[in-house]
Amino acid sequence: MPLKHIQLKKITIAIDGFSSTGKSTVAKQLAKHLGYIYVDTGAMYRAVTLFAMQQGFIDKDHFNVDKLIAALDNITISFKFNETAGFAEVYLNGVNIEKEIRTLEVSQFVSQVAAVSEVRSQLVKQQQQMGKDKGVVMDGRDIGTVVFPDAELKLFMIASADKRAQRRFDELINRGDKVSFEEVLKNVEDRDYVDSHREDSPLRKADDAIEIDNSDLDLESQFKKVLELVNTKFSN
Repeated sequence: MPLKHIQLKKITIAIDGFSSTGKSTVAKQLAKHLGYIYVDTGAMYRAVTLFAMQQGFIDKDHFNVDKLIAALDNITISFKFNETAGFAEVYLNGVNIEKEIRTLEVSQFVSQVAAVSEVRSQLVKQQQQMGKDKGVVMDGRDIGTVVFPDAELKLFMIASADKRAQRRFDELINRGDKVSFEEVLKNVEDRDYVDSHREDSPLRKADDAIEIDNSDLDLESQFKKVLELVNTKFSN
């Protein structure tokens, strides 16, 4: 049985954390339960990454940052709710790219693209616009520190690298992708380093964020724990 909540006001919920910590999963659950807007900011950076790959701006041997920056005005990212899937899918310039952006290949480049200040600046403005009226659940790397530093509830999700890699590996295998656990683990560790060490908006826990280690939590237990924190904000 889901916990009941008394919704007296609309709030902003910011969920940050490392890759594959289940941020999107719990954010989608919360948004659906509360009737809030859900914004997957990681998908927005993945969309820009896919665009860069399609245009030949980035591959394993080079990254032409200047060309990507010059092309930013040609990138339109939107979300459209898929009633069958039960969540909003990502569109790049009018084309559904939900499946394409979830590949390990995109994951290998997304942290590099997300480290570009001009990319971050453009997407942060869009994200702030999406959440200007509150009633939003947004997950990413800098939501509680940069996008919505005044969010009423900030969560910071963590889990061991091995647990996160196993989750990501299982997800990719179930999709039919041919990957090894070792390359998925390396991708997780590499992304952790780049996300934490970039100059612009590095991944860090906001001072007032509540840390949740879900290494050993199932989805139901995690959602129950988070919803209790949400309800505390509504009753204040």
